[in-house]
Amino acid sequence: MLQIGPYALPNPVALAPMAGVTDLPFRRLCAEQGACFVVSEMVTADPTLRESRKTLLRSRHDGEAEPRSVQIVGNDPATMAEAARYNVGQGAQIIDINMGCPAKKVCKKAAGSALLADEALVARILDAVVTAVDVPVTLKIRTGSTPEARNGVAIARIAEQAGIQALAVHGRTRADKFNGTAEYDTIAAIVAATSFPVFANGDITSPEQAARVRDYTGAAGIMIGRGAQGQPWLCGQIAHYLTRGEHKPAPSLSARFDIMRGHLRALHDFYGDFMGVRIARKHTGWYLQHLPVSGDWRKRFNALGEADDQLNMINHIQTTLLHEDIAA
Repeated sequence: MLQIGPYALPNPVALAPMAGVTDLPFRRLCAEQGACFVVSEMVTADPTLRESRKTLLRSRHDGEAEPRSVQIVGNDPATMAEAARYNVGQGAQIIDINMGCPAKKVCKKAAGSALLADEALVARILDAVVTAVDVPVTLKIRTGSTPEARNGVAIARIAEQAGIQALAVHGRTRADKFNGTAEYDTIAAIVAATSFPVFANGDITSPEQAARVRDYTGAAGIMIGRGAQGQPWLCGQIAHYLTRGEHKPAPSLSARFDIMRGHLRALHDFYGDFMGVRIARKHTGWYLQHLPVSGDWRKRFNALGEADDQLNMINHIQTTLLHEDIAA
């Protein structure tokens, strides 16, 4: 049984934190579909931004599956410690520290994966946050700053010494961004060098790939990021395969459309019609990538400006696919 602090996880497959993706509606959905735990979008440690609309939305956890994990991002030990205390006070049951984001706007502030180049600062941040709260603290990293400076093993040892309860490792460096393919040798070396649970992350898009990565690295768990976009059931499929050795079919076409409609309604409710309609566009685009659709459905969907029109178009796409299937 995979354990993070006092929390026994039902399976070894988690949903990765993704800014702009893993909002509360998507986290709820992926948990319902079988993810063992889900992590929030990164929340800034800057206290002056706590009341901003973005931070308030990212900090909501109503109706969320436990344990509730909140990812914080920043570069100052004292500020990160205070952010951890604040978020625990708001209901976080696990604090996750972001040292993996390669985005330019994050790294230019010497946060996210930029921190990997300063092992002493990493140690100070981790020590400060772990000391500040009485809930488990986890960490997400990349394998290093550049392919020539893969210090993931050193960072992992620092993390374990600081009292980090679990580590997620994306198999790319900061410089790689999302280019090329993930490498798992560094993750395997981290697993061999440490004793806390390690989640392998990066380019895992199928149950078979997840099993290969787990077996190759020895990781205790798998963390799914972009592979879950448009497939919120993927974590559950992978978990079923890893724990039972058998495939769990993807939802039927009808069930997929039910999931899409439920997801869109949740986005409209969560963000309101104006923002919800716009955020629904990218999620629908990801769903359509995994459906046997042709033509310009995505372009037509993105032109819609009303929530009801979006739901009506989903119904129309489903009806069209049904008729095409019958005709075939």
